[in-house]
Amino acid sequence: MSARRVVLWRHGRTASNAQNRFQGQLDVPLDDVGRAQAAEAAAHLAATTDVAAVVSSDLSRAVDTARALTALTGHDLLQDPALREVDAGQWQGLLGEEIARRWPVEHAAWRRGDDVRMGGGESRGELGLRVASAVERHAAAVEGTLLVASHGAALKTAVLRLLGLPVTAGGAFAGFRNCHWAVLARRGEGWVLEEYNAGPAGAGVGAEG
Repeated sequence: MSARRVVLWRHGRTASNAQNRFQGQLDVPLDDVGRAQAAEAAAHLAATTDVAAVVSSDLSRAVDTARALTALTGHDLLQDPALREVDAGQWQGLLGEEIARRWPVEHAAWRRGDDVRMGGGESRGELGLRVASAVERHAAAVEGTLLVASHGAALKTAVLRLLGLPVTAGGAFAGFRNCHWAVLARRGEGWVLEEYNAGPAGAGVGAEG
């Protein structure tokens, strides 16, 4: 078996997203807006996508987003820590402006798209390898469409890796909006991008995580 299509879905908004605060692997829950976004996006996905299996990061904001869908479709939800957001080290929990002030050189390099370690944690290259490998592993066990609920930086770097692009190409792709998704389709031994930042009206942009 091998999934012919993968939907990569970012979680709904959190209070940290609204504040432009780096979450990384901190377990920050959805806020009221995020729960509404998840419900709206889940209804759209349930009506338009023939999902065969659902897997999510084990962080609650991704789990609760995925559960909005499985509550409608009846799928079991598999949780995988390998789908977590980037380990942003000392940057986790800080506002973007705080990071820029305290780590100006590293933050500027990260903003340029350089493959630096975020706050001493993971680099984009390490993140992309971790998350893309997890997506491939789950896709290999599914016939049809696999839906993956995860996080903004995790999904963006995974898309680059799955498409065979370097992490430095990330500047050509917008960040994932809250509760928006990308669709990749299998072509031969690889993947092609069919949709990017697709989603229902009402979901917004959030900070990393």
